[in-house]
Amino acid sequence: MSDELDRVVITQPVLSGSGPLAALTTMQVCAVADADDKEILLVCNRDNPSGTTGGWQRVIRKRTEKIDGPGPCADYPGRIHYLVQC
Repeated sequence: MSDELDRVVITQPVLSGSGPLAALTTMQVCAVADADDKEILLVCNRDNPSGTTGGWQRVIRKRTEKIDGPGPCADYPGRIHYLVQC
């Protein structure tokens, strides 16, 4: 596996939302803190295609009232768990 692939790892290919997330198709990735959206989406669309026309389109980087993410990785310091949305 190349260094680029190791920078972003898909940890949960499909998350079933509840409440405000019920209508969203999301997955979780674990990425190094300096990974940008383009890098994360490249890995997501290549390694876990969403099956939708537009593919994975958005990296959720901020917590909101409706979305509880992102957060630090408990296993690997310096990495962050992000949600990715179609």
